[in-house]
Amino acid sequence: MAALNEEQTILRDVAKSWVDERSPVSAFRKVRNAELESGFDPGTWKEMAEMGWSAVIVPEDFGGAGLDYLTMGLIFEQLGRTLNASPLLMTGVGAVSAILQGGSPSQQNKWLPRISEGSCVAALAFEEGARHDLGNVSATAVKSGTGFVLNGQKTFVVDGMAANLLLVSAKVDDKIEVFLVPSDLPGIQREKLNLADGRGAALVSFKDVALDEDSTLSGGIELLEHIADRVRAVLSAEMLGSSIQAFETTVEYLKTRVQFGHVIGSFQALQHRAAAMLGKIELSRSVVEAALTAIDQGRENVPMLVSAAKAKVGDTYHLISNEMVQMHGGIGMTDEHDAGLYLKRARVTEAMFGNQSFHRDRYGRLDGY
Repeated sequence: MAALNEEQTILRDVAKSWVDERSPVSAFRKVRNAELESGFDPGTWKEMAEMGWSAVIVPEDFGGAGLDYLTMGLIFEQLGRTLNASPLLMTGVGAVSAILQGGSPSQQNKWLPRISEGSCVAALAFEEGARHDLGNVSATAVKSGTGFVLNGQKTFVVDGMAANLLLVSAKVDDKIEVFLVPSDLPGIQREKLNLADGRGAALVSFKDVALDEDSTLSGGIELLEHIADRVRAVLSAEMLGSSIQAFETTVEYLKTRVQFGHVIGSFQALQHRAAAMLGKIELSRSVVEAALTAIDQGRENVPMLVSAAKAKVGDTYHLISNEMVQMHGGIGMTDEHDAGLYLKRARVTEAMFGNQSFHRDRYGRLDGY
């Protein structure tokens, strides 16, 4: 584990205490069962914003804390342990990264303070197909006067039903650009989608949506990759936290479940499987922290390290979520037990912003293969 400074240690410990007390797995289960349109509890999100988590990577000039991505990753690791459902990833990481990198001073002054205080929920409307592909863009933005007219459709927009700001990729002539689109503009329609893990997403359609001249972010497809890599890295930290909790819950069960007159944790075959899981967790932690640190240091190999992290932690979470169900036996197959919640979350997060195959292929291409 990376050496943490005092501020990072405090934030990590505060996050752990908060998720245990205010956002346990049972809280996520309630959100799922309630089938809220937003996909998260607004009260919980308000608490998170009040603690300053939406402002972690926002510079102090805009009301933020001016901290780094490793610190945000530490918070997400704790959130992942209890499967917390919130718009923090897309808003506090995705939108902030986009506006910091590609936003004009007026755009930054308009949106970053709102995100910092938690009054703005943002969503990334980048996907148009079933497979992750940032270059697969059919939506168009046609110049009209000083602005643009946006048409197209985006699917699997996480937090799309609750968002009041949409970041939309669209083609301007033959180039891909990213636009800041308030969700209350005429011509925008949203349809609720249900993800396998019970969280919220939307199918968003744009029909002749008029955008003003200050709606375009600079950077094009390179900005898309910049945003995606930061979301991928922090999402990997969340997946790491979920993997750790699934492992610890399973080990605790192995220590207490008696079968054939023995605690099942005494069986060597299960001990070997548990040891293998622990080894994969430690490897995953190393690559996740390496990716987050590389982002903070502005290193050139950020894309490679991010893809390595997303692929590795995806494999780890996939394995441990399977083992959690299997080692719990029959009870692990029931909805009443938490094992199924971790398995479903694993499958959704594996696919988000590129699955393991996508990132292994990307890593190879970036390395010259």
